[in-house]
Amino acid sequence: MRNSLKRFGLGITLCFSMISYAQQEVIYLDGFAQGTSYHISYYDLKDRFLKREIDSILHDFDLSVSTYNPKSIISRVNANEKKVKLDRYFITCFNKAKEIWKNTDGAFDPTVYPLVNAWGFGPGKKEKIEPKKIDSILQFVGFNLIELKGNKIKKKDPRVALDFNAFAQGFSVDVIAEYLNSLGIESYIVEIGGEVFAKGKQANQEPWKIGIEEPIDNKTESNPLFATIKLDQLAIATSGNYRKFTLENGVKYAHHIDPKTGYPTKNNLLSASIISKACIDSDANATGILVMGLEKAKAFLNKHTELQAYLIYSDEKGNYQTYETTGLEMLLLKE
Repeated sequence: MRNSLKRFGLGITLCFSMISYAQQEVIYLDGFAQGTSYHISYYDLKDRFLKREIDSILHDFDLSVSTYNPKSIISRVNANEKKVKLDRYFITCFNKAKEIWKNTDGAFDPTVYPLVNAWGFGPGKKEKIEPKKIDSILQFVGFNLIELKGNKIKKKDPRVALDFNAFAQGFSVDVIAEYLNSLGIESYIVEIGGEVFAKGKQANQEPWKIGIEEPIDNKTESNPLFATIKLDQLAIATSGNYRKFTLENGVKYAHHIDPKTGYPTKNNLLSASIISKACIDSDANATGILVMGLEKAKAFLNKHTELQAYLIYSDEKGNYQTYETTGLEMLLLKE
């Protein structure tokens, strides 16, 4: 038996055992999509190597909801093109975003895209940040300003623009998991950009294990593990303020923008790891919770018991503290 750790993008580490059995040898795929990497491990009695098929699915996904592709559906919607044919990826993202926008009282809002660009966290050129500039952008930020009617997008202001990047990677994980399910594959783990869904067990009957990293400011390297979670037919996504940030005049600005103020969030929440049955839910809610801050997040999680959470925050002395939902105990592996 050989234990292995795979390090990923945002606060997630996949821990698994590389074991070869005559009938069950793990098939491992990796590649790039959505400007990030993916890693997929699965067991298949038919021994199918599915990289080409999965790359094709992820390519089509990018053509739908990637703001970094000027020809994608979302980019064309943002550019107010007249005849844009929406696909199931875009429509699913829009409807889920509207649902979570309502649930989080606007803490999660994909119309922050112009603000994301202004702060230098998107494909657009960073702008000079001034209060007047932020106030002017806030006039066309708000999910109440855009609707999906039939198969058409209707905007109350043409400057409204969408950004699904806060949860698109999570949804792409679900899309690949759905594909594997359709092939009858019963045991797998899918990770794209740090967002994960796992089903079944490894060949040695060990659960799929995911490590949550310590929230140390670090743009490029992996951090030490802070906790380990086991998953089976569950998804996990982590949102943190320690991987994507910028420094201006010695001040740190995280990439999570508060849609109500127009500024990056400032609270003592360092990372939010959310476990649910679908990665799109985990990913979107992790973003919303990080914007809320600790106390609002606790109240939100008490109401939404379909979500499990592992929150890391700093106390008044700057020490790490954690908040765990009651159902997390069954998933948390004690070292």
